[in-house]
Amino acid sequence: MKYIVLIGDGMTDHPLKELNGKTPLDTAKTPNMDFIAQNGACGWVNNVPKGMQPASDVANMSILGYDPKKYYSGRGPLEAASLGVKLKKGEIAFRCNLVTIKDGRMKDFTAGHISTAEATKDMKALDQKLGTKNIRFVSGLSYRHLLVVNTEHRVQNTELSRVRCTPPHDITGKKIRSYLPRGKGSDILLQLINESEVLLHGMKTKATMIWPWSQGVAPSLPSFKKKYGKKAAVITAVHLLKGLGKILGMEIINVPGATGYLDTNYAGKAEYALRALKNNDVVFVHVEAPDEAGHEGDVGKKIRAIEDFDRLVVGTVLKKMLNAECRIMVLPDHPTPIKLMTHTAEAVPFAIYGKGSRRLVKASGGIGGYSEKEMRKAKLRLDKGHELLSHLFE
Repeated sequence: MKYIVLIGDGMTDHPLKELNGKTPLDTAKTPNMDFIAQNGACGWVNNVPKGMQPASDVANMSILGYDPKKYYSGRGPLEAASLGVKLKKGEIAFRCNLVTIKDGRMKDFTAGHISTAEATKDMKALDQKLGTKNIRFVSGLSYRHLLVVNTEHRVQNTELSRVRCTPPHDITGKKIRSYLPRGKGSDILLQLINESEVLLHGMKTKATMIWPWSQGVAPSLPSFKKKYGKKAAVITAVHLLKGLGKILGMEIINVPGATGYLDTNYAGKAEYALRALKNNDVVFVHVEAPDEAGHEGDVGKKIRAIEDFDRLVVGTVLKKMLNAECRIMVLPDHPTPIKLMTHTAEAVPFAIYGKGSRRLVKASGGIGGYSEKEMRKAKLRLDKGHELLSHLFE
């Protein structure tokens, strides 16, 4: 039996007045996800444990079958693993966004979706001018980069790991003063932020400042093969998921044209996933576009991203695997509501189709399609997201 998990990041939402009380998922044309919901097993799952932030890394760790309460140590270390950065004892990795600040407000947490080429120049300059033997800047993709700080030289090396940092996508349009790093150990981050602003001001770049957040040390997790007895692969344009996949011993498949935005190579992700099933038991396909549209507060873009995901990813996989020895699961990791422009920790709907899927649970009758309204008819509720994968494998 083969398994393929299709993740539409941030797909679910809240009812919107401009959509006559419907959500983007209600409004979007999604015939392929509708088919899976109508003919498979449906339910709701909480991917974000109570008390934890509804971050993508937390929610996706649950989808991959690992309890964030037990294993999560921060987003930075996952992105470090993706970039091939091995954290030494005492090193703390921060996610480091290049952002655009205007009049003291977070104008754009992506620095205008800065190109990787332009961002790489910025990060090299930052490392040359601000880096030391204990501080290094590591280039990533577009606006997503890494700041690594060695804390062994500090008297209290745990201070920096406890500094309170705010995700930049949570404060779009807000004054940043109240959201800068705070707490013991924040002095080093505030100094770097201020110095980065001065340095980038003198360069021809969309970025005006760095924004460090979601720090942590290298995590320790059992491999996916050891935990589940299956060989797995992950397809994504997002560093944190690539890093998590690497840590779990998964095959990381890079798809040409995969950007993590609305212009991503949707069809390519599906095609590479189908090929990957030949050498793997499980393939996870992650698409970031709906989440990005949610952070931008753009309802039109979100509907478009959901429709593209359904047509080019879900549709391509469904057409090929319709009668195969395979189970397909589709779900978001968390909601990213248009009104809020950030993640929430609410439960999300999942649908499983394929051989034996209706034996997993007693399917709820009358589910007309894959939308929040229709999926509420599903009876199965899972409070612990990391247990969902076992239901898929049953």
